[in-house]
Amino acid sequence: MIPVENLGLIIDPTMDREKPLIIGHDFSGTEIIFTAGRMDAVASAFARGLQAAEINRGERIGILAANSPRYIALVLGAMRAGVIPVPINYKFPPATISYILADSAIKLLVCDRPCLAKLSAEQDELRVVLLEEDELLDEGPFQVISPDADEVAMILYTSGSTGRPKGVLLSHAAHRWVVETRIEEYGLRDERVLIAAPIYHMNALALSLLVCASGSTAILLPSFQAAAYIEALDRHRCTWLTAVPPMIAMMLREAAMLERVDLSCVKTIRMGSAPLNEKLVSRTRRVLPNARIINAYGTTEGGPVVFIAHPEGLETPVGSVGYPHPQVQVRLVGEGAPRRGTLQIRSPGMMLGYLNRPATAITEDGFYDTGDVFQADDDGFFYFIGRVDDMFVSGGENIFPSEVEGVLEAHPDIIQACVVPIDDDIKGTKPVALVVAREPSRELELLLKQYVLANAPAYQHPRRIWFVDRLPLAATNKIDRKAVAQIVQDRMAADEASGISSAAS
Repeated sequence: MIPVENLGLIIDPTMDREKPLIIGHDFSGTEIIFTAGRMDAVASAFARGLQAAEINRGERIGILAANSPRYIALVLGAMRAGVIPVPINYKFPPATISYILADSAIKLLVCDRPCLAKLSAEQDELRVVLLEEDELLDEGPFQVISPDADEVAMILYTSGSTGRPKGVLLSHAAHRWVVETRIEEYGLRDERVLIAAPIYHMNALALSLLVCASGSTAILLPSFQAAAYIEALDRHRCTWLTAVPPMIAMMLREAAMLERVDLSCVKTIRMGSAPLNEKLVSRTRRVLPNARIINAYGTTEGGPVVFIAHPEGLETPVGSVGYPHPQVQVRLVGEGAPRRGTLQIRSPGMMLGYLNRPATAITEDGFYDTGDVFQADDDGFFYFIGRVDDMFVSGGENIFPSEVEGVLEAHPDIIQACVVPIDDDIKGTKPVALVVAREPSRELELLLKQYVLANAPAYQHPRRIWFVDRLPLAATNKIDRKAVAQIVQDRMAADEASGISSAAS
């Protein structure tokens, strides 16, 4: 158990202060190394600087920047001062960034130079400090605040896929528990961890805190680019990876580069935030032959600790996210329960609620309703089916896009697929798909329809399939379904203009 209360003091006190903690890379490839000692000193300097700037306990500062060691130091320093860091997705449009700055009542914004262009004229009165400069650094010791039981440590904004982003209130206590629990599960002290997901997202931020607490070393890239990811993995001999499945799918497309590097160093890859299919697992194992593949599940609101390996040692089936963690209460509700339904969880790692909004996702008895549909098997393993928000009804039948995508991606000629609904006068809606194929053709579209009809209920088969070189990704590196829907609309309009018949019923 880590003997501290403040999440900002999460760096392992037994770690050699000269050991690299975070090895950052800027967009030019230049390395920026923060040892444990330097990270600790810069975090305290940020804390003193915030205090000198009269940013008080409980007030909020925004961070609008790409990944860097200084970003992590600022998060730790703010929490040491009792100031609440609000990491902001710099890929959001300026209007959404303005909304977050106002919604969270930001007192000061720390921004890297490239992100200055994201600020609108109405932010002229907001104090903005450049992350790359030393204006906020005030070197020296700092008396860390002792947080109250439910004191907010940080606010993460959800991606806003179903409306405006929501500020998720996360406490010191909840994420100390998350870190302590994950140390017991993973034990990263001797690992070299590669992080390319954005720190404004729970996946990368929680892992960064885990690296600090474990006394390990992280290689931190400013963003995900497949070639740079492979190069960093090989050069730094990384042993532990975390990614969303589309990132790995993009990496696997770099066939020529993969043939030139030795990736036998990788011992573990933890994938989450999107469904994982058997074909991707098989292809990953060929490229990373020594890696244990973990299919993980977590949410910003509920935290990254939900499922774990089976207590009786049963092998986790491909496609399963595991067995419920012993410290997490899990239930499925709705039609099909208790074997199938919407996942609700209760754990010490849950959010306190939403900023400026009622916590409607928390039930009267204290469970967080994830909005994700799962199925459980006879051995207690859980399988992700799809988002309630993504589900659509076609001719009275519920369709979860991920189920159809899984069938399409099982075809040997398909790399990735995304299914979305289109309006239909008879069915209400019906499924269509964007697909990344090895060799697209009109004949392949017909074969894929027949393949889905042979391997899934007839109502699930996509009535039209369009081929693309790659699927659009959201800022979290997951497939951007809104962008896919727009591409589909454009393709349908082009088909109509050229006289191609519309999708069959």
